Amino acid sequence: MRIGDVAHQAGVSPRALRYYEEQGLLTSERTVAGQRVYPVSAVERVRLIQQFFTAGLASRTILQMLPCVETGTASPEVFEVLEAERTRISAAMADLAAARDALDRMIEIAHHPTPEHCPALREPAWVPYDPAAAAEPVSATSGGGATHTGAKAAAGRN
Repeated sequence: MRIGDVAHQAGVSPRALRYYEEQGLLTSERTVAGQRVYPVSAVERVRLIQQFFTAGLASRTILQMLPCVETGTASPEVFEVLEAERTRISAAMADLAAARDALDRMIEIAHHPTPEHCPALREPAWVPYDPAAAAEPVSATSGGGATHTGAKAAAGRN
């Protein structure tokens, strides 16, 4: 079978098939013209490789698993590798769940801000009334008004 036929029947791209070959997961022969030719069994093998990828396994781990599939027997080491992969995926899922929970808290705070989380909602610090500061004109360059001193700031408080 040609690369396009295998790709179409297996539901992958020809580029994926070339990658599988580079990783040692799939083999092909070459025609005189240099085109790849696969056995009919390549379609089933590619589907199996896809199942391994869907399970979260890396290509190097899949390479360890394929002989077990071909022989129908698995060594204790293979089961250890699979269990380690499952543990790794479970840890990643726990990390993602924690990140999601933290994001949920941030969304809740954004919807319902409180002074605890939003400095803009906090009461301004009380500054004693200074008649001299109230009489000073505020200019754009002086940065005045930032301390909430003067009559206008005092009148604005409840």
